[in-house]
Amino acid sequence: MQTGLVTTADSELDRRQAAFQRWAPYFLLGLGTLLALATSGSLTPVTREREFGLAMVGVALVLQVWWTWSGRGHRGPNAVSVTFYVIRWVIACTLTALNGFFAFYVVAGYYDADEMIPGRKRQRLALFACTIPIAGAQTGKWPPHGSMWLAFAGLVVANNVLLTVVKHFAEQQEARSQARADTIAELEQAHEENAALQAQLLVQAREAGIADERRRLAAEIHDTIAQGLTGIIAQLQAATNTSDPDVVQDRVGRASELARHSLGEARRSVQNLAPAGLSYDGLPEAMRKTVDQWSERTGVPAEFTLTGTAQHLHGEFSATLLRITQEALANVSKHAAATRVGVTLSFMDDEVTVDIRDDGKGFDPLALPARSGTGGFGLDGMRARAERIAGSLTVEAEPGFGTAISAHVPLVLNA
Repeated sequence: MQTGLVTTADSELDRRQAAFQRWAPYFLLGLGTLLALATSGSLTPVTREREFGLAMVGVALVLQVWWTWSGRGHRGPNAVSVTFYVIRWVIACTLTALNGFFAFYVVAGYYDADEMIPGRKRQRLALFACTIPIAGAQTGKWPPHGSMWLAFAGLVVANNVLLTVVKHFAEQQEARSQARADTIAELEQAHEENAALQAQLLVQAREAGIADERRRLAAEIHDTIAQGLTGIIAQLQAATNTSDPDVVQDRVGRASELARHSLGEARRSVQNLAPAGLSYDGLPEAMRKTVDQWSERTGVPAEFTLTGTAQHLHGEFSATLLRITQEALANVSKHAAATRVGVTLSFMDDEVTVDIRDDGKGFDPLALPARSGTGGFGLDGMRARAERIAGSLTVEAEPGFGTAISAHVPLVLNA
């Protein structure tokens, strides 16, 4: 947004500068003419010179109109622009000789020398040439005569010193403006590169997430449903191998209980297959519902807390945080034997964190063996989820003092 504002401001400044250079010569010629008429009643006291002066003003006006409406396309600088500049300077010098107020028209050469004259040395020569009739007008008579030549020389030197200083500051300002423009261009390029890298990261995260889900589901099926079915088969086989009605009833009852438990695990796996809550709610509300449902299902008191100003995260980042929370809560229910759980979702300036804490029996993270082949299941899987979107996951645990899991991901908003 800031870049767009700077570019708009620069364009407006360029437009005003172009308008000034276009109309300044007309204003300066008109100002010189009005002041000359106002101070002498006519261009000169001699009729022939007055007619010559009026003719020169007319020639200057026609030449300037031609350049504005027909000759602006010849600007380069090139031979056409140099010729126009020299002719205008000769006319301005001639008018200044008739009346010193026409030196105002000579000033027009200060503004467009860079645009019409090629090369820095030639430009400085053109500016020096403009100071000559101006200095002559300042002495009161152009061309000077007698002792006025000394004053004329001093004025030429003074005008050129002043012009050099002004030119130096103008060049410094132009260099700063160019450096700022280059910086803005570099920032825009870096922004585009970052956007492309972010898009690539999201694609990789999405592809890796598919593989993660397959491995997680395999682990879920192996650890819950497959084991439950194995238990059901074992109980039914035991029932068929006995004729005692009490034993049969007991075995069938155990098989029914295992079947209900396996059905519950299957439903939970299907529910976790995709964070459906994000389709209807934002991340904070979906996470709050997840915590409440987990607490209701397990009977363990759980509290959800939101800090910072909630924002609409990109879908991949919201899904990652929600899945990490679901897996952490699943681990609490399976292993922690906790009596209280707290989940905190925090929105900060450049990142989002989720903290899951419990007061369970804890464990030694260094002594915990990694489970190979489980992908998104367990601590390694949660850490892999966070790292795939340039995040991180930390675990703080100690036997007998509970567990704290913290996931940190960048704050990437939904486009």
